[in-house]
Amino acid sequence: MTGRPRQGAAKSPAPASAVRPLSVAVIGPLTGLCCSLPVTCQGVIMRALVCAIVAAIGLSAQPAFAQPDRTAAAFWKTVQATCNATAAKPSSDLGQRIAQTAIDEFTRFGGHRIDSSGRLFRFGLTEAEHEEEDGGNRPASLDHLGWWQVMKYWRALYAADPADKLEVRGYRDASTLTQETQAAALLRTTAARLLRAAESETDPAEREILREAALRAAIIDTPWSAAFISYVVRQAGTPAGAFRFANAHRAYIYDAFAASMAEPTNEAGERLYRACPLGTTKPRSGDLICHHRESALADLSDQAVRERIRAELASGTNTRSVRRTHCEVVASIDARARKMYTIGGNVLQAVTARKLNLRRGLKLSAAQKGHCGGSAQWNLPQAAGQTPHAPGKCSLNDRKWFVLLQLR
Repeated sequence: MTGRPRQGAAKSPAPASAVRPLSVAVIGPLTGLCCSLPVTCQGVIMRALVCAIVAAIGLSAQPAFAQPDRTAAAFWKTVQATCNATAAKPSSDLGQRIAQTAIDEFTRFGGHRIDSSGRLFRFGLTEAEHEEEDGGNRPASLDHLGWWQVMKYWRALYAADPADKLEVRGYRDASTLTQETQAAALLRTTAARLLRAAESETDPAEREILREAALRAAIIDTPWSAAFISYVVRQAGTPAGAFRFANAHRAYIYDAFAASMAEPTNEAGERLYRACPLGTTKPRSGDLICHHRESALADLSDQAVRERIRAELASGTNTRSVRRTHCEVVASIDARARKMYTIGGNVLQAVTARKLNLRRGLKLSAAQKGHCGGSAQWNLPQAAGQTPHAPGKCSLNDRKWFVLLQLR
């Protein structure tokens, strides 16, 4: 007589033919992890439960991985559409003034010129030099003093007392040490402290020379390229609240990214610039182009660097990993020749103009390679005991350009 076993009675083993494999495959980010378990009546609940949990984890995790990518793609698609619409219009009056101010300042400074192959073809005045007639006895015009010009940029940024913001460096006992292999600890002070020390000199001429030496040293030791941009933008008549005037480019770079993120909800306010994809947006006079010098990001594409900044701002934290940056003003577009002229400060210690190559559609390529012939053209003998090495990048335009800051 057959029937349902009584409670507690031993169960007879199921025949082999009764074994039915239950296969649970986990997909998504856990692809490759698969539960394929031969399940009999015995243990079916436990094994099926384990596989169901694993499958649920995999399926629920998939959107978590995919969502940031979808968010970023949608964001940059919207930004590109906005950038394209603005780029189709002529440069604004303010943009023209920013470009012309940069040109005027470059002409006044008398700085370097870099051609579209990335070669320096005119060496101009530098930050620590001064122009003078042969003999050096004639009075000098202040605009022929490189350090005085740079102090002008700092005064526009820190009207009260820029000397307190400028660093001067030294190396312990380096002025008296005579062996080149000796190590010297870094020393730091401010131009303001050196200026105060100079006041103890009673001779007026000696005192002025000491003061100028302190300022000239500070100009050399303190990066001033962002101060130059701030000066140009301010001199063009930009309202105080529209631009992050700062001594570091990253301040207004991140602010431009914040503007791009706020525009869809009309919360960008009066911000002057937005961040646009570099290689797919046509530049206009008054825009800014920027590159970075972060060695940790050297292998990232310009797109990846832009997304990194967006993600940092979206996180709501104070993380700012793209810190070492440099920007230049788009001064002029030569559409016929497909060239773009930019002007930047503290480029080879001067206000420098460079010519960059544009692609079809007048858009900038992030890569600005030069043609120097490589190591085969470099035959300078090495110093004794040194390993021969090829020269580095031969184009002064070959930088990690990653973003166009577009006038809104």
